[in-house]
Amino acid sequence: MRGLLGLVGFIIIVGLYFLPGIVASIRQVSNQASVWVINAFLGWSVIGWVVALAMAVKDTNRSARN
Repeated sequence: MRGLLGLVGFIIIVGLYFLPGIVASIRQVSNQASVWVINAFLGWSVIGWVVALAMAVKDTNRSARN
């Protein structure tokens, strides 16, 4: 049971770490690859993770709304 809880905890932590990349893929933003690269290599620093998340949620299609 303890090993299963450790595995579930590990999966949750990895999912949270890669959350910006997952969000970018779901939203299909134009800079998906950049988000994944920044997240993978700089996500360990809080600043890199926040930058990747900001890129993932950024509205890149403003001209279509106006």
